[in-house]
Amino acid sequence: MLGMSSLEWSRYMHDELAVPLTPGEISEEVVKLVQSSYERELPLLPGAGDAVRRAAEHWPLGLASSSNREIIDAVLRRTGWTQLFAVTVSSEEVERGKPAPDVYLEAAVRLGAAADRCVAIEDSSAGIRAAVVAGMGVVAIPNREYPPEPEVVRGADVVLDSLEALDAEAIERGGAA
Repeated sequence: MLGMSSLEWSRYMHDELAVPLTPGEISEEVVKLVQSSYERELPLLPGAGDAVRRAAEHWPLGLASSSNREIIDAVLRRTGWTQLFAVTVSSEEVERGKPAPDVYLEAAVRLGAAADRCVAIEDSSAGIRAAVVAGMGVVAIPNREYPPEPEVVRGADVVLDSLEALDAEAIERGGAA
């Protein structure tokens, strides 16, 4: 279910896995559990904070996430990154989740930028596919716990080993003008 919007995965859990709650109730319960977990400890990747700050020094940032809006907002508040992102989009705010390009295309619209002038930083197969279909440059930093498919990673413009390696030069190589 990686990449699916909350509307999609909660419907899948109800319809296909026979979870005895409505899709809305499933999503609400998952949000509560995730928020509770994130209050104890945020599962940030090593180097995430520095990478976000480095990128924000050069470009307006947009966040195109499969997470629920409540989770996005909670993480940004908790990390102090709210002011670093010009726009944020949850896939629950668009028609289709990743690997469809909808969340990336909406982020570009909200930034006032053509998609082909944007670069996506991604770690998953669904996310890389979504960014490629959106027509964006792609910097892939494969998630080690849930590695993207090798053929999908080959579709990225730049592949890095870690967020520590994400700098302006890598983003520019990914397609930023």
